[in-house]
Amino acid sequence: MSVPTLKQAPLHENTRIMGVGAYRPDVIVTNDDVCQWIDSSDEWIRQRTGIITRHRAPADVSVIDMAEGAAREALQKAGIEASQLGAVIVSTVTHPYATPSAAASLADRLGATPAPAFDISAACAGYCYGIAQADALVRSGTADYVLVVGAEKLSDVIDNTERTISFLLGDGAGAVVIGPSDTPGIGPSVWGSDGSKWDAIGMTHSMLDLRELASAGKQGGALSAEEAAVTDAASWPTLRQDGQTVFRWAVWEMAKVAQQALDAAGISAEDLAAFIPHQANMRIIDEMAKKLKLPENVIIARDIADAGNTSAASIPLATHRLLLENPQLSGGLALQIGFGAGLVFGAQVIVLP
Repeated sequence: MSVPTLKQAPLHENTRIMGVGAYRPDVIVTNDDVCQWIDSSDEWIRQRTGIITRHRAPADVSVIDMAEGAAREALQKAGIEASQLGAVIVSTVTHPYATPSAAASLADRLGATPAPAFDISAACAGYCYGIAQADALVRSGTADYVLVVGAEKLSDVIDNTERTISFLLGDGAGAVVIGPSDTPGIGPSVWGSDGSKWDAIGMTHSMLDLRELASAGKQGGALSAEEAAVTDAASWPTLRQDGQTVFRWAVWEMAKVAQQALDAAGISAEDLAAFIPHQANMRIIDEMAKKLKLPENVIIARDIADAGNTSAASIPLATHRLLLENPQLSGGLALQIGFGAGLVFGAQVIVLP
């Protein structure tokens, strides 16, 4: 019995980033504002993190609202309509619904229906994960154009009095459109995870903990003072981190990943026009640049000073600002790397649009 040969979609040999968009909330929170909640100072925060201000979204602005703002600009700059999208990918850890996805709602708002739409939960590496998937979708012929968005409303999942991470975080969204290219525009992705450090960045407790403790309270069970606090509305799960563990891992291990991305792309640090790392901490950015031995002419993204750490949104936001302030970088090579909770990481060399 002969088996019919299956048809395949036409392949695209190369891909590129066609346009970048950004959404930055209007509310600006200064270090002095932050110091109302924690015992610190503007000088200490600047010295330890490089952060001066961060953007926070008001209550009536959602993750999807910010994603839409960034996506519309990216589509406009790419010169395509939402109806041409073959997939919509949103990377976020702050969409308040486990299901349905933020991406499905975003696709509907944009007019991309019936494009497949899904979310990625990969924290600060989520944008680079999205680029890896979009690159593969376009190369395989599954889609001609893919929208990748990193959008976070981290102000929803922080306790302002918590000292390990709350003062670092901001809100915002960045987006790009990936499409076919005559020449290579996205290098091989170097990505992975290290679950042995799963507890280094995470939530104070899980939703299951909250539900079980609340249930015990309703049934008349005796709760400890700590358990009773968890059931209080003010003890909604919030972010925290082991700062020293994260700092050491980011500086020592992520510099190696960044070098692997350069090697995979077949280039050296001298070939770069820009370096766009996850905007986690200015000291981490500086140390990585040193370990990579970046030449002085390589422009380093430092969006963290004004935007704070915006997790999955940080790399596209930083890319957007870099191109606004340095239009001559268009067409140049940039190394981007994301890393965060999981612990997870992803990196690629790209051609800037």
